Amino acid sequence: MTIIGTVEELQALYGGTSEASIVKVTSALTAEYREMIEASPFAALATVGPEGLDCSPRGDDQCVVRIADDKTVLMPDWRGNNRVDSLANIVRDPRVALLFLVPGSNTTIRINGTAVVSVDPALTGSFEVDGKHPRSVIVVTIGEVYFQCARALIRSQLWNAERFADAASLPTPGALLKAAKADFDKESYDREWPGRAAKTMW
Repeated sequence: MTIIGTVEELQALYGGTSEASIVKVTSALTAEYREMIEASPFAALATVGPEGLDCSPRGDDQCVVRIADDKTVLMPDWRGNNRVDSLANIVRDPRVALLFLVPGSNTTIRINGTAVVSVDPALTGSFEVDGKHPRSVIVVTIGEVYFQCARALIRSQLWNAERFADAASLPTPGALLKAAKADFDKESYDREWPGRAAKTMW
């Protein structure tokens, strides 16, 4: 297998960069980047720690983050599995990256920056939903923001309903768990999961 070992080899293979791919990068939110992010209910959060990298899906009923100002976005840490992989990484290494998806749009927005985990009561309380609030909020300081080329989403036809997988034909969460632990009770897990999720969304 022939592998690339230097940046110079990469540059020789791929050639020059277009003007658009450079000038699209800003150090703060523009009005247009703000508009795209405010339309996004889902983002992937990438973090890094001593054990390696982590990428976590994040979603909300409206915008997945709150824009505090043109250099800061706030992401509530809603209910999950309590592994706290992302949070544990952030408290040890503040570098983060966010990739925002907007349903129906092939344009994605990326933020690279740094983050802290805040448990300020006024901040966590400001995200209250149905009498509940997140235990912490990820405060992201923007280093750079830009939009991503749409080719990946166009190629994947991500929003084409005719290409959606039949969920009934895929392994259930219980089956995935049983594959990792042979004596796991997948039937009970799959039966109880929808009701449990509905009661623990926030």
